[in-house]
Amino acid sequence: MASRVLRLKKDSNGVSEALEAIKAHEAGNANAAPAPIPSPPEDATTVKATCDTITLTSFTTSTAWTLGHLLYARLLPFAHSSSSEGGARPTLISIALAHGEHVVFQAAVGSGTAPDNEIWVRRKRASVLRFGTSTWYLHCKYKGDEEAFRKKFAMGEDKAGGFAIHGGGVPIRVAGVEGIVAVVVVSGLKQHEDHGVIVDVINSHFEPVS
Repeated sequence: MASRVLRLKKDSNGVSEALEAIKAHEAGNANAAPAPIPSPPEDATTVKATCDTITLTSFTTSTAWTLGHLLYARLLPFAHSSSSEGGARPTLISIALAHGEHVVFQAAVGSGTAPDNEIWVRRKRASVLRFGTSTWYLHCKYKGDEEAFRKKFAMGEDKAGGFAIHGGGVPIRVAGVEGIVAVVVVSGLKQHEDHGVIVDVINSHFEPVS
């Protein structure tokens, strides 16, 4: 995923497909166990090579709208399921443009998110924008050691508190464009799941450009 240029699958209906999945979930057994989220690799080199960055042919607010709805549909069963680990697990999805951190899609999935989720979103986004990489990669690179991360970049505790090295923030790039174009963040699940669900949705609904 990191090195491939992707586009929405030609046979994908995007938002319509997501809305149908949401309706089907609400009409069916809302307490059914959600499909497991594939776990991402934990080796930093492998993460960098396979699932660190999303590179698309283009990115607009329409792209954010589509990706946001696809993520919502994928995460909704976790918000309702009583059989998933830990019971119902609501999440927050946020997609923002890199320039000015302008939010172009945001939604709480299920009841029970808190202001703390918004803080986690901002911290993950800040890490992606400063370091140009996913927060899961940073977590794997520093083995979750926030003190080592802080000292590496000579940050005081207050400054370091504005960044997160917990999975769930992923940069979006566009082929032929220098730098990060947008950041997609999920907050609310375990950190490997926050990252993994973004990768899973991309792999399920986007395809490499031939």
